[in-house]
Amino acid sequence: MSGFFTKLAAVLIGSFLVGTGINGFLVPHHLLDGGIIGIALILHYYLDVKTGLWMAVLSLPLSVYAWFKERNYFYSSFQGLIATSFFIDWLSPLKSEFLLPIWLSSIIGGVLIGTGVGLMLRFETSTGGTDLLAYIIQKTSSMNLGTAIFLIDGLVVLIGFKALGAESLLFSVLTIFMGGTVASIFYEKL
Repeated sequence: MSGFFTKLAAVLIGSFLVGTGINGFLVPHHLLDGGIIGIALILHYYLDVKTGLWMAVLSLPLSVYAWFKERNYFYSSFQGLIATSFFIDWLSPLKSEFLLPIWLSSIIGGVLIGTGVGLMLRFETSTGGTDLLAYIIQKTSSMNLGTAIFLIDGLVVLIGFKALGAESLLFSVLTIFMGGTVASIFYEKL
């Protein structure tokens, strides 16, 4: 039973950190995270939709895949998906609370998101989006978890280049690098 509460704590703390990193540090500068969250952020910036809600909707295909391939991981990642989606939307007022320079927001946002994601992955749960895909890649290959996250997230940022502009692209890549590095440290070293 204590394993359940430990995993629940990892989901809640990790989701809170991801929501804080996105809303407090990425959204004010129109920066992107990668993966499903990055796609949801692009939709938020251009269509003014709820980032967390769209993250959940876009993650459904990966959740269905997990249902068939890794049922135990599905349950944990689905909880993480719901919690992270909730915290991203609930913490949206933070977008006007930390008015820092773009470079500092990029670093702090990446560290917070990476810590949240790494904590969840450490306890075999995730935000459900591409973190789940990175976890599956890491389990089935010799690729480092942080590298898998960085590659997936980098692809999304490159897709969003036209929408971002050069400065946002540069700092979004820094955010993703920081997030992938910190997630890998939390997952593998702690």
